[in-house]
Amino acid sequence: MSGIWLALAGFLIFFLGYRFYSKFIAEKIYRLDPAYVTPAHKYKDGVDFVPTNKYVLWGHHFTSIAGAAPILGPAIAVYWGWLPALVWVVLGTVFAAGVHDSGTLFMSVRNKGQSVGTLANKLIGQRAKILFLFIILLLVLMVNAVFAWVIANLFISNPSAVLSVFIQIPLAIWIGYHVYKRSGSMLLPSLIVLIVMYGTAVIASYVEPLQIDLVRYFGGEGATTFIGLNATSAAFFVWIIILMIYVYFASTLPVWKLLQPRDYINSHQLVIGLVILYVGLFITSPEVTAPMTNPQATDTPWFPILFITIACGAISGFHGLVSSGTTSKQLNNERDVRFVGYLGAIGEGLLALIAIIAVVTFFGSSNDFLATYNSFGTAGDVGLGVFVDGAAALATGVGIPATVAPTIIAVIIVSFAATTLDSSVRLMRYIISELGVEYKLPSITKKHVATSIAVVSSAALALIPQGPNGFGSGGYLLWPLFGTSNQLLAGISLLLLAIFLRRRGSSMLPALIPMVFLMIMTLYAMFIQVFTDWAPWASNTDWLLFTFGAIVFVFALWIVITAFSVISSERKNNKFKDVA
Repeated sequence: MSGIWLALAGFLIFFLGYRFYSKFIAEKIYRLDPAYVTPAHKYKDGVDFVPTNKYVLWGHHFTSIAGAAPILGPAIAVYWGWLPALVWVVLGTVFAAGVHDSGTLFMSVRNKGQSVGTLANKLIGQRAKILFLFIILLLVLMVNAVFAWVIANLFISNPSAVLSVFIQIPLAIWIGYHVYKRSGSMLLPSLIVLIVMYGTAVIASYVEPLQIDLVRYFGGEGATTFIGLNATSAAFFVWIIILMIYVYFASTLPVWKLLQPRDYINSHQLVIGLVILYVGLFITSPEVTAPMTNPQATDTPWFPILFITIACGAISGFHGLVSSGTTSKQLNNERDVRFVGYLGAIGEGLLALIAIIAVVTFFGSSNDFLATYNSFGTAGDVGLGVFVDGAAALATGVGIPATVAPTIIAVIIVSFAATTLDSSVRLMRYIISELGVEYKLPSITKKHVATSIAVVSSAALALIPQGPNGFGSGGYLLWPLFGTSNQLLAGISLLLLAIFLRRRGSSMLPALIPMVFLMIMTLYAMFIQVFTDWAPWASNTDWLLFTFGAIVFVFALWIVITAFSVISSERKNNKFKDVA
């Protein structure tokens, strides 16, 4: 069977979902009001609250949520076969992610641009808010560490992508000043930047990259550096430090100076990348060689682990943090909630869909696929690399040389991961500041203090010297916990949305149904992982994952019980409290 059929099935369901279901949600459930004064106008400060054109904002939102996760998750989940991954990505996007992303955006807009963590206080109480903020803090900490690892890994394996990625930074700052200080257009300059980036990628693909002998530089002729690193781990160490220095400045600058223009550039890059891959798919028409379901996948059950392996690309709690943390502060008109929130989720679904297709059509035969994806652990190790190779094969279908294609794919992935990292560190700064207010610690509410805490803790976690790669592998080791924590956050956010809709007199079912499914799957998966796989009494104890996982699990249960107690009490007393 040709991979084209998988793409067409996904296209049809995504189109119907946006055309009909998102319209129903926007008009009948949210009842969006174009006359409502959004926080971007009400609290305009030129730093975080900035009214933004919906296309520019969609670019910021889309690229902030579309990092490496919607690629890596599906590239691992095809271990169980392409059918379970495809069904969860397509249906999860339409009925769960679209509602979640647009709903958290709408909720925040109607509540002064506050984050879902802060809204928990208003909806289900002070104690739930504190617990929720701690879950969010752990999640963004993991996002920072994981994405730093992914970027460093791609830089090391694809050094020709480095210059293209970093040349974007000064050009994005120039665009920010051009647009907001001189009232210029953002479209043409961003397209010029893309031409420069891809031109640099082409040149770099044919030029021997500059190499620095870190071992010799730091440790003379020995096999290790002066701090005991081998060449590979030294490279990880250096790249993660560079990335953390960059995100410190990126997350403290006003959004219009770097975040918005860079994300707008990357939104075009993502659209172009998706067009290249899908056009390449239709031209080359590769055969699906991976099995529909994998009968040999017996070491890890797909039910319920599939639903935490694919988070971004189906539904992701991190999207709610972006929607309520940065996007809601830039929304120009409330009617843009549907375009920015729901269509942003559809865009991420398209990225996850092509990730699945690129992997399952890459291998020459089913036996080749099964030989590579011979265990769930192996799938985690090879997934991203297989996607890069598979996507490069699709890109050659539109005439891109085989030498250049891997560099361009790496540039696209790194660019998205970097924008997510930017937004995540900024979100972590917000959360640390909120906790500082809550616990009366005024020093950590200051922007640079909170950012320093975020950056240092993220770097420390990413640099945990475990695993085969030494320094830089700590973030990667947290990936299993990222999936469960992320999905719990999405479920709790949907639960908050359901309460919010009930208090506004709207039906809570569009949020409640996916919430129940997601919470059951995620709590079940998390219980298996935390108390069976990682526990002190397990054969492969992992104290780091067990400790973090147990905390998040208990906190999530506490929040869910509190929320349903609130719903039950209000239903019993027939009490409706309009929060917006």
